[in-house]
Amino acid sequence: MVQANEEKAPVRGLESVVAADTSISLVDGIHGRLLYQGYDIHDLAENTSFTETVFLLWKCRLPTQAENDTFRSEIVAEMRLPSQVVEMLKLTPPNSHPMAVLRTAVSMLANFDPDAEDLSPEANWRKAKRLVAQVPTIIADLHRIRLGQPVLSPDPAFDLSANFLYMLRGTPPSEFEQQVMEVLMVLHADHELNASTFTARVIASTLADMHSALAGALGALKGPLHGGANQRVMEMILDIPDVETVQAYVAGLLENKKRIMGFGHRVYRTEDPRARHLRKFSELLCESRNQKHLYEISRRIEQAVLEAKGIYPNVDFYSATVQHALGIPPEYFTAVFAASRTSGWIAHILEQYADNRLIRPTSHYVGEMSLPFIPLAERRA
Repeated sequence: MVQANEEKAPVRGLESVVAADTSISLVDGIHGRLLYQGYDIHDLAENTSFTETVFLLWKCRLPTQAENDTFRSEIVAEMRLPSQVVEMLKLTPPNSHPMAVLRTAVSMLANFDPDAEDLSPEANWRKAKRLVAQVPTIIADLHRIRLGQPVLSPDPAFDLSANFLYMLRGTPPSEFEQQVMEVLMVLHADHELNASTFTARVIASTLADMHSALAGALGALKGPLHGGANQRVMEMILDIPDVETVQAYVAGLLENKKRIMGFGHRVYRTEDPRARHLRKFSELLCESRNQKHLYEISRRIEQAVLEAKGIYPNVDFYSATVQHALGIPPEYFTAVFAASRTSGWIAHILEQYADNRLIRPTSHYVGEMSLPFIPLAERRA
């Protein structure tokens, strides 16, 4: 076999390849730090709401109280879906994955958005607010429809994240549940140039519409090596009968060279800074729900994997038990991740539009060269 362009050997998975300039977020894998627009994730998780964080990602600064009040109200006012999209949700097969439905519903929303094809900054701002509001509603409405229950309208008294829980479960969340949901969404809002964000930027670089870029990002997030890991984590935890069997369970996975979901990260070489907050909420929520054994199993898994492999949990690991304790079914975990990450995807789409150049990398060809052509009648198997 003759290889071409041998001097341009590829970097597998594009690891450490710089593909964009961004001010949106920084992942410091060596020191275990995550920054949004220069602010440390711990400060944001402990002191800001999700709408403040969205404003920060999109506007490159934190809002004033008046700005945040207005922004919050504008987003909540956009949470209702077009009736045609709700009808589409009713027609989806009951066994279809929520991420597949969400991806399709976002595409359909473009048909009812008056600004869909307008890429002006003003139109993109309006679409951004609609999409970050409507994605959680798609998830909540789908769940209600599958339970045979009526879909609910948002409550103006609640923020976006609290409304999501209310519209999903049908009961107002407690103040503590609201706090947990806010932090969960802040922690998942952005994470530099991961697979789904890169997908969104590639699509946006073609000057395709925002809905198309978002649908592509959703397709990338669905994979088990990206956002789909949190559902697999919960399935693993529920598969373990008690704390005493964790060690043998983990040893069996390692012996059979099976991946333990929720551990390791392509960038972080220390603990994922987001895991600290979710571990705390996992303990508090599980204890308050008489599900303390799920937290204890999680902690024992964390200890066993760290002892055996020296690998820390990532954001997916404890988000699983947090969402489970909030009453969110496991099949919706990745969709909830998407509801938060929509804010980050949109930030990157807006940043790409603002200083655009078509993203078009090259490839390293490893096929044959200059093969003699054989007419069809003369070919032999």
